[in-house]
Amino acid sequence: MNHRKELLLDVLSITAGAVVYAATVNAFTAPNNIAPGGITGVSTMLNFVFGTPIGLMSFLINIPIIIWAVVEIGYKLVIKTIAAIALSSLFIDLFAAFMPVYRGNLILAAIFAGAFEGLGLSLTFIRGATTGGTDMVARLLERRMPHVSMGKLMLVLDGIIVAASAVVFGSIENAMYACIAIFVSTSVIDAILYGTDVGTGKLFYVMSPKVRQMGERVIREVDRTVTYLDSHGGYSKAPAETMLCVVRRFEVYQVQAIIREEDKDAFVIVGDAGQVTGEGFRPMRPDDKPLKELIQELKKS
Repeated sequence: MNHRKELLLDVLSITAGAVVYAATVNAFTAPNNIAPGGITGVSTMLNFVFGTPIGLMSFLINIPIIIWAVVEIGYKLVIKTIAAIALSSLFIDLFAAFMPVYRGNLILAAIFAGAFEGLGLSLTFIRGATTGGTDMVARLLERRMPHVSMGKLMLVLDGIIVAASAVVFGSIENAMYACIAIFVSTSVIDAILYGTDVGTGKLFYVMSPKVRQMGERVIREVDRTVTYLDSHGGYSKAPAETMLCVVRRFEVYQVQAIIREEDKDAFVIVGDAGQVTGEGFRPMRPDDKPLKELIQELKKS
């Protein structure tokens, strides 16, 4: 029963996300020559130059990325992403036939595009899927270059696409509007998925008899390591284990889903990790100084 319920939630949420995302492309970004990064941005530029369908091109460009992901991390971990890509690509071309378009103030178009795109992507991310494209490429590249953060990789990839849009559309302003849409979109995603906090990571403390099973799945499915801490129940006095895990913000829902599936009664604490250094996160820099030294320097100045 729980499996069917989770599957139904996956279908509803990913489908709703694809509908909102497709409506945004047809109503705001494509009609106003705004390409806010991603494969859809590339497809929007191809549509402008050659008249090719945006949805179809998005799907075709994503095929080699999907194959790469399946080879790299296995099909079970990208099956939801495949569904999200297929649905969003299908709806983009279906909606193009009848979706009303907005061609007014371009700043308003960029703001509303970012807001609705953020909503659509959040509905997709919340069920552990992505829309492929640059976020998937960045995730795969991060596995090969763990010293470079995924955020920086995505920024570089999307930056190249946005810069290219200025050339294709012949307008620097269009690229600037794309930047506005990206900023609004990421802000909405953060607000919906993680609240308004701005920590650089999330810290999990999980207390459950099944932390070993959870940890194995986190390592295998999320590609994050965990630490098991010996603990004792204050009330029961019984020895136990606590799982410690630090993940990036977009991985929170994957870890929560694993915990929920293994033990719905687990005691879970999720907090902010304001600074995370080490493998898979920001490397320790030579100029990083202890807090005590920084305070002393401030006093001297």
